[in-house]
Amino acid sequence: MKPEHKKPLLIGLAVSAALLALVIVTRSGKQDAPDDAAKGPLPSLSVNVEAPLPMRMTQRLAANGNIEAWQEAIIGANVTGLVLSEVKVNVGDVVKRGQVLATFASQTVAADLEQTRARAAEAEASAAEAEANAERAKKVADSGALSEQQLVQYITAAETARARAKAQIAAARAQEVRLADTRITAPDDGVISARNATLGAVPASSELFRLIRQGRLEWRAEVPAAQLTLLKPGQVVNIDAGSGINVKGKVRMLAPSIDPKTRNGLVYVDLPTPGAARAGMFAAGEFEIGSSDGLTLPQSAVMVRDGYSFVFRVGPDNKVIQTKVGLGRRMDERVEILNGIDTTARIVVSGGGFLTDGDVVRVVASESADVAPAQAAATATAK
Repeated sequence: MKPEHKKPLLIGLAVSAALLALVIVTRSGKQDAPDDAAKGPLPSLSVNVEAPLPMRMTQRLAANGNIEAWQEAIIGANVTGLVLSEVKVNVGDVVKRGQVLATFASQTVAADLEQTRARAAEAEASAAEAEANAERAKKVADSGALSEQQLVQYITAAETARARAKAQIAAARAQEVRLADTRITAPDDGVISARNATLGAVPASSELFRLIRQGRLEWRAEVPAAQLTLLKPGQVVNIDAGSGINVKGKVRMLAPSIDPKTRNGLVYVDLPTPGAARAGMFAAGEFEIGSSDGLTLPQSAVMVRDGYSFVFRVGPDNKVIQTKVGLGRRMDERVEILNGIDTTARIVVSGGGFLTDGDVVRVVASESADVAPAQAAATATAK
């Protein structure tokens, strides 16, 4: 056969071979399809699961309130019309009982005191002379040298002179007190919280300083009347004043009355001294009022959708079931589950945000994942 006749024959054979291979592949694919369908849907995500863990949890009652001074003393001036010559302290200074805080110009008071003492000495001398005269008159009264009227006059003059001397002595003592009052001293240990004293001024008000006695502060929490029965002196309180200021206090007392407008009662909580808290701060706190057992899960296992809390429970066929749950107390990274699941449930603890109800998952961790000890305390907000 000539070469020009062989070329079309080879092309025809190649095309036939290609068509035959396509038919074989197509039939093979149709035969394998039922096997793949029989295997079921592929897992959409690999997840870790955990069973709810029973734990001993501390029950707490949340409240808000202000931090105030335990007692605030008003330090004033008992003298008037004098100029402040020295102010020795400022707001925030720590002072001791009896420490001089400020002084008034005392020259005029000291001069008045000297004059009063001199008048008192003169009055005492006059009184001594009058008493001596009265004694002599009594001695000669029986001789008839003096009349009864004259004797009475001598005795009266002596009593009058003695009264005048006592009045001058009292006036001198008053001037001594006034001179002492030119030195303003601290009535107790504490911290200066306010200052109205100005150097060179003549104070129009008697208040010069305010002192937080002993530097003690307290948190005055407002608690609904119905929940006051849960509290008692000595209970521990965790207080958060913001900006990383966290302190522990103890309940000192409960107010004996309820505010008729808010129906809240005040609870007075002693704060440690010294501390980071400052008077006037607003703070939130929690009272530790007891403990009880509860089922807990990691907070990462709980999803919030449409205002409700859900978890994804893994069924026997590895399909997830979206389950509504009620939440309770919290401890660090764990949260109490009040209802919706039991201790046998397998709960997705990570990746739940990518799942929907009915998705098939691959479990890659056992239910014995590391968790906190069962006796760990948990934080709870009492309802």
